[in-house]
Amino acid sequence: MARFEQYDNRDDIYNSSTSSQASLSPPAVLRELAKQCDVRFNGSNPWDIQVHHRDVYSQILTKGSLGFGESYMDGLWDCERMDELFYRIMRANIEENLVGVGKFALILQSLRHRFFNLQTEKRAYQVGEQHYDIGNDIFEAMLDSTMSYSCGFWQKANTLEQAQLDKLDLICKKLQLKPGEKLLEIGCGWGGLASHAAEHYGVEVLGITISQEQQKLAQQRCKGLPVEIRLTDYRDLEGEFDKIVSVGMFEHVGEKNYPIYFDTVNRLLKKDGLFLLHTIGIYKTIHRVDPWIDKYIFRNGKLPSAEQIADVLNKRMVIEDWHNFGQDYALTLLAWWDRFEAAWSMLSEKYDQRFYRMWKYYLMSCAGFFKSRQGQLWQIVLTKRDRTGTYRSIR
Repeated sequence: MARFEQYDNRDDIYNSSTSSQASLSPPAVLRELAKQCDVRFNGSNPWDIQVHHRDVYSQILTKGSLGFGESYMDGLWDCERMDELFYRIMRANIEENLVGVGKFALILQSLRHRFFNLQTEKRAYQVGEQHYDIGNDIFEAMLDSTMSYSCGFWQKANTLEQAQLDKLDLICKKLQLKPGEKLLEIGCGWGGLASHAAEHYGVEVLGITISQEQQKLAQQRCKGLPVEIRLTDYRDLEGEFDKIVSVGMFEHVGEKNYPIYFDTVNRLLKKDGLFLLHTIGIYKTIHRVDPWIDKYIFRNGKLPSAEQIADVLNKRMVIEDWHNFGQDYALTLLAWWDRFEAAWSMLSEKYDQRFYRMWKYYLMSCAGFFKSRQGQLWQIVLTKRDRTGTYRSIR
């Protein structure tokens, strides 16, 4: 990664007029937008933006949220409570009011997702290579012992570990797992759910992933259990399963592939089977993604709306239960940050400061996203129409 320089000696890097307080004042349009979400440039609140160089403003005006994120990675601004900053920005839907090229970039993003299939079978592995394969050491340091990289269930928990264990158990109970059943996990991560289901519920598990690093570690973690971890795309699967689950993977499917995704589940699921979809959702249909997240974190990702899911399920599957606990994701992300920050002295031997700032921006902006309730977390239980019996959900 590129070497990162913080702006500690700003007067040596920029001339005195550049670093003067007057030159750091924002343009009127940005000052007004910030005011709408109770944020100030160089203000005294912990969620205010502390500007180190005036280039921040041109980056925002020309590239929108992409420029905002990149200027943070470059050390041009800081904020004490970034999760609160993003909560206020997203609560006010401030990005939709950006003018100039920043807004034009959002339109291009929307057209890109409307007219191109960014999640074809050939492209499906890109997010694995870019994000999930960056290094298992990052995720081992940040996540709990189950290696769960999805929202925890904090209803009764007060630690990350307990929230993730409660989430895994909630999924298994909602699926009504029984000894001897075959469970398919579409997007198995590092094997946390697969090993939990096999060990505590006596099922045989096939977990699939598009990440080589995930596959290797998941195979090690599931050794000795009736679990197979396979590197493959969901569209290539064959067979029949009693139960199917997908946790934190649907965000990578893409709206053009929703029909084939659910058709694949229908094809693989037994007549009386259950399918649980655990996914991030967004509060309204948007045909684009945040360009910074797309470039640096989750390539080709796309968050579904309730409208999009319900529309594609029409005549395909029956919705038995729809459970939202999106506020729990903010708690999960902040717990991940605390663990990442505590491990940074060790991780910094391999990763530079620009990576540190990128990762902080990622976790804090996502925490603000869920706090603002733009982001939701859904667990949806689905069945085939010809399933017999009544499904009784649990919480």
